[in-house]
Amino acid sequence: MNPNRPLIGLTGRTKRASEITGIVSSLGPAEVDVYIRAYARAIHEAGGLPVHLPGFLDPSEFAGYLDGIVLTGGADVDPSHYGAVADPHAYDPEPERDRFELGLIELAVAEDLPVLGICRGTQLLNVWAGGTLRQHVPEHARYDVATDEAVDVALIEPGTMLHDLYGDRLPINSLHHQTVDRLAPGWIVAARGDGGEVEALEWPGHDMLAVQWHPELLGTRSGDPLFGWIVERARARASAQIAI
Repeated sequence: MNPNRPLIGLTGRTKRASEITGIVSSLGPAEVDVYIRAYARAIHEAGGLPVHLPGFLDPSEFAGYLDGIVLTGGADVDPSHYGAVADPHAYDPEPERDRFELGLIELAVAEDLPVLGICRGTQLLNVWAGGTLRQHVPEHARYDVATDEAVDVALIEPGTMLHDLYGDRLPINSLHHQTVDRLAPGWIVAARGDGGEVEALEWPGHDMLAVQWHPELLGTRSGDPLFGWIVERARARASAQIAI
């Protein structure tokens, strides 16, 4: 463990090589792990050391190695995890990813690791803790504008960790089509959009923050306090582990 650059695990997605342009056709059936580099850049710029976590592994194999975890954006959470039937507009589930990331959350709780959820990561944390999702809210999927364009404002609740980082208001982008429906027991809403929809969650008493927007894609990424928050919490944890 290096407290100067704590190790932050980043999740990704698995695709077939045939789904990626430019890969020779003979490799079509091969599995390819895909990670959006912006997450890793954000963690590194904030002072952490990012590491990509392959989803085929048992999350328990990372026990004792990580100082923090970022649950990234991506496919929809399988609605069976919250007792619902799939909406016709829902994206195909990725069972391996659900299994892996739900296990990572359990690991984080067991080892008191800070966790940052982004987009799907927010939705997964809410489901893991007993909440539900609205499966298709297309007006939030603003694929018609650049990913770094702010299209909404997060109105942040006073007294939250998020408020300590950003203050009252924050311009945000919006790239999700699912939102929090029933809030998980024990969690609180840390921010809402202009229309009242949930934009951020926290678990009081724990280093767990989750946002629906994508701070890693905004022009403010290199100085975004959210990434500074998880790196600092991870650094404090790593220092405490070394002291023990």
